[in-house]
Amino acid sequence: MLEQIQEYVQGEYLYIPIKSKRSAESVTDYKTELEKRDAQIYRKYLEGVGRRHLSEIYHLSESSIRRIIINQRKEYTVMNIKITEILYQWGLEAGEIKQIYDTAWQVGDDYVLKVYHDVEMLERNLRILQILSEMTIPVGEIVLTRSHERYAAYDDIFCFLSKKLPGKNIVQINAVEKIAVKMGEIIADLHIAFQKCESEDVFWNNSLLEEMNGWVKNNLEKNHWSYINKEAYEETVSRLESVYDQLPVQLIHRDVHFGNFLFADGEFCGYIDFDLSQRNIRIFDLCYFLLGLLSEEEKLGITQEQWFEMVKNVFTGYGSKLELSVAEKRAVPYVMECIELLFVAYFEEIQDVRCAQNAFEIYEFVKWQENRIQKFMQNIIKKRPTMK
Repeated sequence: MLEQIQEYVQGEYLYIPIKSKRSAESVTDYKTELEKRDAQIYRKYLEGVGRRHLSEIYHLSESSIRRIIINQRKEYTVMNIKITEILYQWGLEAGEIKQIYDTAWQVGDDYVLKVYHDVEMLERNLRILQILSEMTIPVGEIVLTRSHERYAAYDDIFCFLSKKLPGKNIVQINAVEKIAVKMGEIIADLHIAFQKCESEDVFWNNSLLEEMNGWVKNNLEKNHWSYINKEAYEETVSRLESVYDQLPVQLIHRDVHFGNFLFADGEFCGYIDFDLSQRNIRIFDLCYFLLGLLSEEEKLGITQEQWFEMVKNVFTGYGSKLELSVAEKRAVPYVMECIELLFVAYFEEIQDVRCAQNAFEIYEFVKWQENRIQKFMQNIIKKRPTMK
């Protein structure tokens, strides 16, 4: 073994990390998120955003941005060739192919091709699309191959084709209250539809609390509690634990941000990207969405005061369709804090210091504003009575 190691390094100290204890699903989750970030960086670069600006947006060094662009350019070229060939299984000429998302490519004006390396994730996504489509929820309609298969395999990738939904992503917020209430309603509508998928056995169970007591804690400890001390961490997790068993669990989207919701002329058009969908506490989706707004407040054109209004209005919109429990209202800041600490642990693991620091700053901000957030939550309206 020593001779094999000497083939790579000699006369130096080596650090051998503790073997990760996170579940296979959690590894997939955060690997997927990192891949999405890198693909997004490359798309913005192709759109003309400079490397320095990209480094500021994503809290990465310019050298890291340069490395990501080089790697993504290679993958982009290879993937274009594969997609051109795989489209023949649908009887389509390649025509104009444009990457519109990390794993999604627009084909002409009418279709979107989703690309996977994990066939189980693809099949799970297809099942969700099928169920939601049968319930008239606006999602992309699956297009069968010439051999009437739902997806096609080529080399090391698996793909399915769907009809392109109308609309675009929101890139800047103008009417803060209106869009916040609308997003709360949209997330509630999706959760209501998801509740009817609960009998399916294709979705995997996850627990934010188990992650906090497992791999998140292990990673922070491995890095000597460089951002938060052990006592403060355990105190934060213990408050989540005090209400966790009372929080409703169901199938959730798990990646709720404006990039996964389409709008046209201010009207909602459809949901996309169910790659990370899982059973977890339902308020995870709401908290994750609001934290994403906070991390991108400058890009979206909102202030911190407007963010607080969005917290109130998102939950108001959601509560108008699905009543929030007392435990959920109390748990909102605890869930937010734990999500940010989860990202601190993750970014530390991949040695992304700037993103880890950014996540910790958001954690501190939420912690300082706990009372204000909980005050908003206490005033959320109850579910409207059904009209006869």
